[in-house]
Parts: sequence; C-alpha cells; structure tokens
Amino acid sequence: MDKKLVVIDGNSIANRAFYALPPLSNASGMHTNAVYGFTTMLLRVLEEQKPTHLLVAFDAGKVVFRHQDYQDYKGGRQKTPGELSEQFPYMKELLDAFGIVRYELAGYEADDIIGTLTKQADEEDIPAIVVTGDKDMLQLVSDHVHVALTRKGISEVEWFTPDSIKEKYGLSPSQIIDLKGLMGDASDNIPGIPGVGEKTALKLLHEYGNVESVLEHVDDISGKKLKEKIKEHRDDAVKSKELATILRSAPIEIDLDSTEYKDYDQNKVLDIFKKFEFKSLMERLGSVEDTQEILEEDFEFTIVTLGNLESYERYLTEPCALHVELDGENYHRSRIIGIGVTCGDTSFYVPESVIHKWSVFQDWLQGSSPKVIHDVKRAAVSLKWHDLILNGISFDVKLASYLLNPSETDFSLREVAKRSIGMALPADDSIYKKLSGKKGQLSETEVAEQNAKRSLAVQKCSDRLRSKIEEDQMSSLYYELELPLSFVLGEMEHTGISVDKDKLEKMGHELDEQLRKLTKEIHLLAGVEFNINSPKQLGEILFDKLQLPVIKKTKTGYSTNAEVLEKLHDRHEIVPKILHFRQLGKLYSTYIEGLMKEINPKTHKIHTSYNQATTATGRLSSTEPNLQNIPIRLEEGKRIRQAFIPTNPDWVILAADYSQIELRVLAHIADDENLKEAFLQGADIHTKTAMDVFGVSADQVNSDMRRQAKAVNFGIVYGISDYGLSQNLNITRKEAASFIEKYFDVFTGVQHYMDDIVKKARKDGYVTTLLNRRRYLPEINHSNFNIRSFAERTAMNTPIQGTAADIIKLAMVNMRAVLKDKQLKSKMLLQVHDELVFEVPKEELELMRNLVPEVMEQAMELNVPLKADVSDGETWYDAK
Repeated sequence: MDKKLVVIDGNSIANRAFYALPPLSNASGMHTNAVYGFTTMLLRVLEEQKPTHLLVAFDAGKVVFRHQDYQDYKGGRQKTPGELSEQFPYMKELLDAFGIVRYELAGYEADDIIGTLTKQADEEDIPAIVVTGDKDMLQLVSDHVHVALTRKGISEVEWFTPDSIKEKYGLSPSQIIDLKGLMGDASDNIPGIPGVGEKTALKLLHEYGNVESVLEHVDDISGKKLKEKIKEHRDDAVKSKELATILRSAPIEIDLDSTEYKDYDQNKVLDIFKKFEFKSLMERLGSVEDTQEILEEDFEFTIVTLGNLESYERYLTEPCALHVELDGENYHRSRIIGIGVTCGDTSFYVPESVIHKWSVFQDWLQGSSPKVIHDVKRAAVSLKWHDLILNGISFDVKLASYLLNPSETDFSLREVAKRSIGMALPADDSIYKKLSGKKGQLSETEVAEQNAKRSLAVQKCSDRLRSKIEEDQMSSLYYELELPLSFVLGEMEHTGISVDKDKLEKMGHELDEQLRKLTKEIHLLAGVEFNINSPKQLGEILFDKLQLPVIKKTKTGYSTNAEVLEKLHDRHEIVPKILHFRQLGKLYSTYIEGLMKEINPKTHKIHTSYNQATTATGRLSSTEPNLQNIPIRLEEGKRIRQAFIPTNPDWVILAADYSQIELRVLAHIADDENLKEAFLQGADIHTKTAMDVFGVSADQVNSDMRRQAKAVNFGIVYGISDYGLSQNLNITRKEAASFIEKYFDVFTGVQHYMDDIVKKARKDGYVTTLLNRRRYLPEINHSNFNIRSFAERTAMNTPIQGTAADIIKLAMVNMRAVLKDKQLKSKMLLQVHDELVFEVPKEELELMRNLVPEVMEQAMELNVPLKADVSDGETWYDAK
C-alpha cells in the first residue's frame, strides 16, 4: 500500500480555532470551542486525505533553542488565555481516543518536529501534507511535501506546492526564510528590517535572490531611505532569517514508522464527543442508528382498536407507564401519533384515531391514577394542544436521570434507558423522521411496537431511578421542586406571551433605516465604500487607510473583533459607529426576524420551550425562541420588549426580579460577616465592597471604583480569574490579581468558603446546593493543572449558582399554588434568569404588587434577606 504522511501543527490549528469560533462550553462549563474546531479539521483531514501515517506536533514550552541567541524571540506575545490553555489537555485526550500519535519535544517548537519528520518523508519519496495556519511552513514545500494553509479560521485551506508558491510570490520555497528575514514577523517578534513590508521584500528578492545578496548589493538599491534602513539593520535581517529557519534535524525520538495510522475506534471517539457535547459530530459518525435495535428478551404488545378497547380498561386501574409519540421535535406544533402504555406485564399502543373516541382513556389521562413517564412537560403540553389533559404523574425518568447526573448531555429516553438499565431503543426521533419520509416508511405495527416498547422502557427505568433518587437523598428536591415545576413550566409555555407583530415590524423598519444611515456615515468617514461585515475589508480601512494602531494580528490579517474595536473606541469616530452597526445588525437578524418567525399564527403568541434538564447548575434555559437572551444593555435591544404585551388590552405586564440573589446566597453559604452586614443594613453592596477594598468612605467611592467592585463581586461568584477580570475591566492581569487579593483580605469568609468547598469536593467527588442538588466533579483531582483548576472553580461557584436557581424555581412552584389558591386571573408568563414576568388584570394589580415579591422573598430562608423588586407597565419594556 502506498504511504501518505499527514502532519498537523497542533498549536497553530488550536489557536486559529479558538479565535475563529464563538465561545462554546458544555453543560459542566468546560470551554470547548478550540477542541471543536480542531476536531472538525481533523475529521476533514481523515476523510479527505486518508493518511497511512499521521502525527500532531505541539510546542513543549515557551523556551526553545532560539532564545539562546535571541532572548526576545516571541517576546511580544500576550499570555495564552486560560480559556484556551485549559483546552490543550482535552485536545490531547481527543487525539488519544482517535489513536493518533502526538509529539512534543522540550526546547524545540512544533515547526522543528514537523520539519524533521517531513524531511524523512522527502528523502524516502513519501508524499507528505502539512496542515497549519503558519506561513513559515511554506519553506518546507517540495515535490513531495505540500502545505495546506488554513484560511477563514479553519474552515478553508489554501494548497501550496512549489508551483503555487512561485505563482503567488515569484519565489522558491527556500526563499520564504529570506522573505521573513527582510520583512520580519510581528507575531514571533522577529524584527526584520523596519519599514520593509511584503511588497518591498518580494521586490528585493525578485532582484537579488536572498538576504545575503540584498546586503551585498545594498549600494545598488534605489531609494535613499530604504538603503539606509537596510544598512542600519543588516544584522537584524541575518538574525531574522536564522530565526525563521525551521530546524530539519531536531533530535526527535520518533520516525515515520511510529506514526502509522490505521483507523479509530468509533466507540472511543463517540465517548469523547459525548463528554464534550459535540452532538453534530456524534451524528456525523453515525451514532444515531437508522436500524432498529431490539430488546434482548421477547417483547409482546397489542394495538387498541375501536372494536377491542373495552378489554383494556381494566388495566387502567393500576399504576402504568406511558409514552406520547409526536410527529416532530417542537411539541407546541406537533401532531400526536399515538400513546404507548405499559401496565404491569401488559404493553399496548393507542393510536391517535382511538384516543379521541375512547372517553375512558381520556378520563384516565386526566385522573389521579399514578403514571410514570419520560418528560412530563413535553407530554402534558402536547396533549393540551389537542384538548387532552394529563394528570397523576408520579415519576418522570428524564428529570430523575438529570438530577442524578446533571453533567450528562443527553437525556433522551434512548440514552436514559441505555444508561439506567442497559436497554436498547431506536433513537427518540426515529418514528417521526421515518413517517415524514426522511428515512423510509414504517408500518402501523412498527410504530405501535416502538411506542409500546418505549412505555416498557419508562416503567423499567422508573424502578431503577426511584431508588437511586432516595439513595442520593434527593427525594425532596425531586418530588417537591423539580416534578411540580414541570407542570408550572408547561402551563407557562402553553399560555405563551402575546406579541405585537406590527410593533416588531415597525422596529425592524427603524433598525433597517438606522443601519442604512450608519452605513453611509461609516463610508463617509472611511472615504470609500466597503463591506462593513467583511473583517478583511474593515481591517484594511482601519489599519492601512486610517492608520489606527494594530491591536492584534492573526495569520490571515488584522483582527477586528469586538475586543479590538473596544480598545480603539476613542481613537477614531468611525469605531463606535462600527460597533453600533454590528449591534443593530444582530438585533435585526436575531431578535426582529427571529421573533417574527416564532409567532404562532393561531394564538398570535410566542410559546417558548423551557429546558429543565440542560444546565449542570440547575438553571433553566429557553429555546424556540430563546427569551432569556434579549439584550438589555443597548436601548434598541431593550425596546424589543415593547412588543411583548398582555393578552387582554385592559391588563398590564408585571415583572419582579431578585436583587443580587447570588451574592446574597454567597453571604449565607460563606457566612461572611462583612457581606452579611452589608445586606442586613440594606447597603449598596458594590459601594460597600469598593469602600472596604479601597479603604475609603462612601462619599469617596467614584463610579470607576464601584464599577470595579461590581465586576469583582459578580466575578467571584463565577470563579473569575485574573485574566477574566482584566478583560472585563480593561486593566492588566497584575492589577486584576491585586484587586482579587484585596477582596479576599476583606471578605475572609468568602476565602475560607472557597478553600473549604474545594477540599470537600476533593473528598466527596461532588458539591451540592442548599437543596442537595449535586454536581459531580470527576476532574477535581486531575494531574493536569488547567483541568484541575477548572474543576476547582466549578466547585466554588456551583453551590451559589445552583442554590440561586433552586430559589427561583421554588418561588415559581409556590407562586402557582398561591394563584390557584386565591383563584386569581393573573398568569405567570416567563422566567428570565432571576426575573418572573406576569400578566395581571388591573383589578388584581395592587394585590399582585405585594403578593409576588412576598412569595419570592419567602421562597427560602437565608441568614440575609432575599429581596425582589417589582414593577409594571403596559408592555414588558414599560414594566422594566
């Protein structure tokens, strides 16, 4: 078999992926954007290149042999963000799962490993491909060695052969080091000759061939200023060429044979994808089987018809398990296909055509007879859309599985059954996909069998999970909070929130007009028309034409991300306009167009879906659409809430939100005297923190001090690092570290809590909220510093975030009970982080203004008071 070597520049691809992709994290909070980008590139290489030999090379450390001759080598580089460095161990773990050789060598760079290995391939006439984002690698190109240079982040590659280098640069591969010698490389702090850019360097090399010849013929070069620069910096040019030269004889302990690659174990790779929650990649590898798996034991079931339904009525008097099958993912819009039921040893299937004509079955659904299910909210809401009521649910296996291990990413019945009882089921969506013709057709008998089988799986899972909930002392959390909350959320979803479509359209027109106006203003300031949404064109305008200082360069050009533009905010009036343009553009596409699509044509409302089993901390999330993410900082974003109105024009919107709930929970859990005193006195916590940290009186606290104190207060809750705080406040990491240190000097109870909770997590392997919600931390004792540090931060903040989430959930359950008990018409519509939104008839307004904060503040007793602020208005915007 012909050999083919692929060598991947690990650090280069990881860096490009990190900065190219938006922040991603899994349910446990692990940052994964670099790993995801790296993985997609790796899969593409495997699929397209089919290598027989494969290696990923990494840098071993910051100090390499080049520093011996030039201490400032790579000296200008910023410290790698913790959010990126913590992902390198995960990438290596991923490569191990793939069975791919990885290698690093102390004192040498990945470039040198790649250069040495590709030289071996070249000498043996073996074709080799280098995958990198670093143009330096072009010097390795030969007839046998080609370079795939990543573009547009890592989504595209540009291929380089000797001919393409000649065509693009007019150079041979060996002259690439001369190019770097003359023009330098800011990213590696290679000086080159000041003022000599790529264009000038290429002109010189086309005429003289290499650095040495340029220096030898310096007196022949036209241009007095250029000639002086070359003479003055001749040593820099020689040194720069030397630094840019990749070593091709590094003392590596691997050879071509040791990089042999055959294939990966799909199960190992799927396990790692599952850990990182790369669902799309799991599907790409075929983890969602098209074939039906069957139970190991014989499975018997029957189909209920209008002719035999009476013979099944006797089963409905005993505890049963059920599964409601829909023809789509969105249960607010889907049709019911049928319901699978298992009562004791008997399993049967009730088609949709029978459900609506079988009154005894409808009464059973609505009655108090105990039933178990998977995902009660989905079932209850979908049935309600078809005028059917579901009551009597005694157990939900999805919620139980979630509480028992919230770091899992998939709580579909298929996965719950596999994890809990080792039972094999088809994918949850296999029926509706096949019914829709996407995967072929199912007979009615096959549909019936799958549904009846699912109800049996629910029954078997419930037996196992009930005992585990009790064993882990989460019965109260489960039966008194999470299970009743499902019904609260279901009612809120079905009720929906009314939307003024005309108002949204008007806002869309206004935003469109603002975007047109901003475009003209930006073009006027730039002196030329260009595509504002093109990072390349924008970079050329800002840094070449307008000569703004370059903050960050990537391998593909200038960075124009939000962080860069914020730093340039006061350097030119075009910058704030560009930032505003971007904000308005996102508002228009995501929130105006996005919300318009989600308005139900029958109810004229938006019916979001609350995800109760998603976050590891217990917080709720919202999808289709996400109503928890409507911007509040930008006035145009806030105004989107004007479109959310009461169902009845004579009613009002009432909003109530907890004031600094996580800091109050921290004060209670940490039992910190200074924090408790501030809340007990009703002081402004951020002003009080500024006073204590800066050692000043209240009247000496300025807005900047309070802003910094606020950032630290909230940052501490989320386990903020000095890097994170420095980015938030635009200060140095040293200043940020000093601020955090001062904070802990004042709030010693918080420091003790964080030390103690990490010790407890190491001992138990998990942490808990005040209501005993668990979060497991298997990596708390990991040997890798970055992985262990992340687990430690998670141990610190989970009890705080999780308890805050539990408190508002309790408030929701209690609020529903109070509204029902008092027979009020007011309805709870939305939960947005720490806020609850209601629609209220005016005659109940005064009562609700007092009742809502009272219920919220009494949800849980802490050693500092909970506080809820309430307001109301004709729209959600007016209420806030």
